[in-house]
Amino acid sequence: MTAAVTTPGVTAVPPLAGFTVGVTAARRAEELGTMLERRGAVVQQGPALRIVPLADDTELADATRGLIARPPDVTVATTGIGFRGWVEAADGWGIAEDLLAALGSGKLLARGPKARGAIRASGLVDAWSPASESSAEVLDHLLDMGVDGLRIAVQLHGEPLPDVVEALRMAGAEVVEVPVYRWLPPADLGPLDRLIDSVLCGGIDVLAFTSAPAAASLLARADERGVRGSMLDALRGPVLALCVGPVTAAPLEALDVPTLQPQRSRLGAMVRQLESELPARARRLPVAGHLLELRGHAVLVDGELRTVPPAGMALLRALARRPGRVVSRPELLRALPGGSGDEHAVETAMARLRGSLGRPKLVQTVVKRGYRLALDPGAGPGSAGGHCVHGAVR
Repeated sequence: MTAAVTTPGVTAVPPLAGFTVGVTAARRAEELGTMLERRGAVVQQGPALRIVPLADDTELADATRGLIARPPDVTVATTGIGFRGWVEAADGWGIAEDLLAALGSGKLLARGPKARGAIRASGLVDAWSPASESSAEVLDHLLDMGVDGLRIAVQLHGEPLPDVVEALRMAGAEVVEVPVYRWLPPADLGPLDRLIDSVLCGGIDVLAFTSAPAAASLLARADERGVRGSMLDALRGPVLALCVGPVTAAPLEALDVPTLQPQRSRLGAMVRQLESELPARARRLPVAGHLLELRGHAVLVDGELRTVPPAGMALLRALARRPGRVVSRPELLRALPGGSGDEHAVETAMARLRGSLGRPKLVQTVVKRGYRLALDPGAGPGSAGGHCVHGAVR
């Protein structure tokens, strides 16, 4: 885990301070947002999905009654929350005891420790669980033991498992898919649309995904709005796609979107992975005797967090692309959000940027030419001052 940034005499800065994370989750979104905020991140919620309540899900009810009528030889529990919810929904329908008796008459496999705990909490006993918590390892175990002629119930975990189901059927099994919760588009598209807009205007540093359907739903909504291409460009470029695991990442990686994933598919592990890697991606520059670190919506100056307005950050990033070199006012004007055609907007935003940084000499004015970051001598190309020959610096 990355420690908070510290400088003598300066309050420690949380590892995710200055970064904005978009959360697309519906389930456990508040929990994920709280973990991110504790580490200093600004969180923007934009649920890409909504969950059909289990008790109202006729597809689950039909699958449950079918398994009671013809009990399975093997049941695969993939998530603890899903298995518990399934039993609770059956209890609401008055058939929980019948369901447990049907499942208990066969063999139960658990994909991981949480699913195993849910099985045992219901009074049943699991026969096997993989060390890897992997659906692929569960499939290999089933195929090794032989499934020809067996009736197998597979509790889905919010998304289909076509590879697992197809492989079992090809091996001769009768597979009953049990959708313990189903995803639908959000009833209120406003938060999702605002999140998409924030991504496209550069206001989001990280998009967090906890399910493959959330990624698919976000891209489907972007497509409906005619901005799918721009969204993919953002995810392939400045916006980091953070995924809880390989199943969630699969639809993004199929579109050549790079993803960041933890080794274990857990929310806590995902957040720890982010706090370990995201600060290391920040741009650091030695400027005017100070260390400048550019984060999403803020800057660290010698380890001190300085919040910068969006226009100021746009100017600062334009200057940092060519540190030490002069950037003209017309070029800086094009970098400003809002599409203003008045170069006076650059001067106004620059004055606010300098005020936000608290050290005006970090950005120098080059008379009649533009502005430059005052990169320390020897720090890199453009540091010797040769690019200011045609304009006095002040």
